Amino acid sequence: MNRRELLLGAAAMAAAATAGKAFAAGHDHMAHDHKSKRNEKLIEVASDCVLKANICVQHCIVAMGQGEKDLAACAASSSQLVAMCAALQHFASAESKFLPQMAKLAMDICKDCEDECKKTERHPECKACGEACAACYKECKKIAA
Repeated sequence: MNRRELLLGAAAMAAAATAGKAFAAGHDHMAHDHKSKRNEKLIEVASDCVLKANICVQHCIVAMGQGEKDLAACAASSSQLVAMCAALQHFASAESKFLPQMAKLAMDICKDCEDECKKTERHPECKACGEACAACYKECKKIAA
C-alpha cells in the first residue's frame, strides 16, 4: 500500500464517519421533535410543597417531643401532603394523562394542610408549609378535572 492509497482510505473513512454523524443528528432531531405538555410551574410548586412539608413535619415532631401536642394535626396533614405532592410532581414530569385527576385530589390535600398549618402558623415552618400549599392549590386548580 502506498501513501496515496493510505490517504484516500483515511479520507474515505473520515467522510463515512461525518456522513454517519450527520445522519444520526438528523435522526435524533426527528425522533425528539415534539411539543412538551409538561407543566413546569406545577412541578416547581409541588417540589416546594414537598420541601416545606418535610421541614414542617420534622419541626412538629421535635416540638411535640417538647410538649406542644397541638402540632399533631399539622404533622399528620403535612405528612400526607409530602406523599401527594411527590406523586403530583412525578405525574406532571411524566406528562401523565391522569394529571388532571391527581391535581383534583391534590387540591383537597393542599387545602386541608393549609388549614392545619394556619392553626399553628406561629411557627415559621408551619407558616411556610401553608403558603406552599396555597401556591400548589392554585396551580392544581388550573388543570384539575
